[in-house]
Amino acid sequence: MKIINVIKHADGLKQIKLDKFQDDRGSFLKIFNSDIKDLFDNFFLVEEFFSISKKNVIRGMHFQTPPFSHNKLVTCINGSFLDVVVDIQKSRNYGKFYEFSLNSNSPSILMIGQGYAHGFLSKEDNSIMSYMVDSEYIPSHDKGIKWNSFEYDWGVKNPIISERDNNLLPLNFFDSPFL
Repeated sequence: MKIINVIKHADGLKQIKLDKFQDDRGSFLKIFNSDIKDLFDNFFLVEEFFSISKKNVIRGMHFQTPPFSHNKLVTCINGSFLDVVVDIQKSRNYGKFYEFSLNSNSPSILMIGQGYAHGFLSKEDNSIMSYMVDSEYIPSHDKGIKWNSFEYDWGVKNPIISERDNNLLPLNFFDSPFL
């Protein structure tokens, strides 16, 4: 695997641009190895998940709370996403958001540290997102903030959103456990 570029956006938030091998058969992409692991302090892969989304689906804004909070590596396997990350740490950057374009044609991995809420908008049908995390999923610590409760314009008029995500607390009512 060849890492093309590493862009640090904030403490605990990096985007890693990857090189994809293509030939007459198709393409090949390695998305995790020790080089990637070493870019994220103390990352030890525990679980990996995939989601497949229709166009205009918004998922998020999710995180796990301490003591089971986790670091995440996310990448687009197929299709394209508008990926959004919100800083929910009790700091001067609380509520600051970052947006990223993730797509299978220009592969990259987004490294998201503890203290960030994560969500995305699927830009195409059958878009596939991979999530690798360094702690086990614990339902009682699986939390989120409402997708439209911070100053971000998702650019879609009628998004498809789960009942759970629509019922999450707005950011201004969220009492962050992240210092």
